[in-house]
Amino acid sequence: MYINSEDFEKWMDKLSKKLNDIDQGLKSLINTKEVFDDDDEKLLDNQDLAFLLKMSYRTLQRYRTAGKLPYFTIGHKTY
Repeated sequence: MYINSEDFEKWMDKLSKKLNDIDQGLKSLINTKEVFDDDDEKLLDNQDLAFLLKMSYRTLQRYRTAGKLPYFTIGHKTY
């Protein structure tokens, strides 16, 4: 079976991009145990916080943008 170099390069680029995405996801999870060492604190995601405060997701986003609400992201999830 013969694969031309152009197809091989495209396939390798896709593979490289996917591995980079996985690497970024892993880097965001490294050392999270040290960050959340306090057992008294509970992480609330966007949905939980909106329900608890009876606010819309957009209002929470405005507070984050204005710097009134501290947050961080792990992967694609905001806490």
